[in-house]
Amino acid sequence: MKDFTHIYIVLLLFLVSFSGKAQQDPNFSMYRYNMNVINPAYAGTNGNLEALVSIRSQWAGVQDAPETYTFNINSPVGKNVGVGLSVVNDQVFVLDETHLYADFSYKIKLTEQLDLHAGIKAGGSFLNIDLNKVGIENDPLFAENVSRFNPNVGLGFYLKAERFYITLSAPNLLSNDRFEKEGVNPVSASDDQQFYLGGGYTIPFNDNFKLQPSVLGRAVSGVPLSVDITTSAWYKDRLELGVNYRLDESFTTFLTANFMNDTLSFGYAYEHTTTDIGKFNNGSHEIILKISFR
Repeated sequence: MKDFTHIYIVLLLFLVSFSGKAQQDPNFSMYRYNMNVINPAYAGTNGNLEALVSIRSQWAGVQDAPETYTFNINSPVGKNVGVGLSVVNDQVFVLDETHLYADFSYKIKLTEQLDLHAGIKAGGSFLNIDLNKVGIENDPLFAENVSRFNPNVGLGFYLKAERFYITLSAPNLLSNDRFEKEGVNPVSASDDQQFYLGGGYTIPFNDNFKLQPSVLGRAVSGVPLSVDITTSAWYKDRLELGVNYRLDESFTTFLTANFMNDTLSFGYAYEHTTTDIGKFNNGSHEIILKISFR
């Protein structure tokens, strides 16, 4: 009975990650450091080659809970062109999905201190669902595994000035079915279009301290609007301490630090779920490591 209780709890969380969060695009606590995952126009905007790896362990304490591994790299190429590559692997219970995308951006100089970057994203997701892990035998609903590739394209715009930015993007314009009805297998979930709109502003107080508030909204058809509100404080551009609130969903604290003349950056975030799902887990952890080749 204990084994079946574990199975049903994990199945419940697994289904919530599909229908409740529309999580075909991974969530990040420190989304500002994974911006090119959701917006291809971000590629090359910082003027140098950047590479980032991150690990997100969601719902700690729950066996087979979501794990997200991310690698992205982006760089300017020439005067106005930027390119990027992102690889995101999502693992949760019976699901293993790898998103692989290439980004291209082009910079349009509006004024001396204001640039508009337009970008496109192309690639897709390798989806594998191993229903044998559920442990249910002699049930036709769990008799056939799923393995497929879902292609997709996206676009985005990134308006950047010295002290603020505005981001607008749709990283997956195509709708793909995750499950299709084949025989007795039901239609269970689908990849819907997602739209992101957000921005941030830098408020300098003196040579040592500055404040960076930002907001990011995500809209998905049939799902309540998701809004992240973030504020962080910087000390000498070396140490950042911040908080994030995702409306009606979670609260996060995070810390980042820059080393070796801003060549190496490290960050850690802890996220506490404020919904009923929080009763079944001990929060989420996220770690990032970024290298900037200046």
